[in-house]
Amino acid sequence: MKQKHNWLIILCLLTFLNLNAQKKRKFKVHTIAFYNVENLFDTINDPNKFDEASPIMEIKFNRGEIYKKKVKNMARVISKIGADVSKNAPVIIGLAEVENRQVLEDLANDPSLFQKDYGIVHFDSPDARGIDVALLYQKELFRPLSTSKHELKIYDDVTRKRVYTRDQLLVSGKLEGELIHIIVSHWPSRSGGEARSRPKRIAAARLNKRIIDSLQAINPYAKIFSMGDFNDNPTNASLKDVLNAKKNKEDVELKGIYNPMEDFFKKGLGSNAYRDAWSLFDQILITKPLLDKDYSSFRFFKAGIFNKQYLINKKGRYKGYPFRSFSNSSFTNGFSDHLPVYVHIIKKNTIVY
Repeated sequence: MKQKHNWLIILCLLTFLNLNAQKKRKFKVHTIAFYNVENLFDTINDPNKFDEASPIMEIKFNRGEIYKKKVKNMARVISKIGADVSKNAPVIIGLAEVENRQVLEDLANDPSLFQKDYGIVHFDSPDARGIDVALLYQKELFRPLSTSKHELKIYDDVTRKRVYTRDQLLVSGKLEGELIHIIVSHWPSRSGGEARSRPKRIAAARLNKRIIDSLQAINPYAKIFSMGDFNDNPTNASLKDVLNAKKNKEDVELKGIYNPMEDFFKKGLGSNAYRDAWSLFDQILITKPLLDKDYSSFRFFKAGIFNKQYLINKKGRYKGYPFRSFSNSSFTNGFSDHLPVYVHIIKKNTIVY
């Protein structure tokens, strides 16, 4: 009888502690992230693409095993982004440098992510190498209502021939019943030099702005996340002049754009490194309504660069750089040459005890 009484006391105590912990969690938190996964390509040569130039196709032996390790490493990282605060993998994550839907399915079905039941939004883009952007979302929490791809038409300054590059992906849907919009981009690279390639990224920014403007024409209070590998820093003309992205929240007007990543860049932090200098090409921009202080619906809480120590190279020529997957035509068992970035959004928890 005494043993039964003790168990009742323990059960009551555990119930009280659990309810008290939930009561203390006044806000619901979600992570929205972006990750350039560095050439997540399969091992099959697609005759319609120049995918044989991808790093995994340059490897002569054990491609299948290397591909599995690459997928596993990417899934491991994604499962941890923002989880220290949200206690969950990203509810939504934009991806760059994926080859096709199959690699996305393999990623979503990896044991690290399988239980999250990620849905996929992906379109093939006209990029010559077959590099695409995509979106993964937790089906239980987010429901896409419309998806579309937006083509970027740019031309070489010298030859005047078209440069085939990545489309910009727009996904509109409801996150726990609340309408949000996500744009995923991978803007043209700095190949040929920053100055020479700048007009291509200016054009990409103008396309991004047109997409944002079209959403705000329907609803000026639209909650928009524009994320991607922009191949430009927060202070470059594409972000500052074309998108007019602001560093300070108080400077953002209705229909304006806030760039929470600019403050990180000013402090010397980055998401990718080149020639001993950090850049912050990976960014997530948000619109004004996400900055309001009424937390009855989702609002911006904070941003971050996911820079855990295991994602950083600890030795060799590239010590201190992101620990990339491929180097010198071989697989390093690393992760990516870019670090993921994320934002947390929050709203008041409606559960009352």
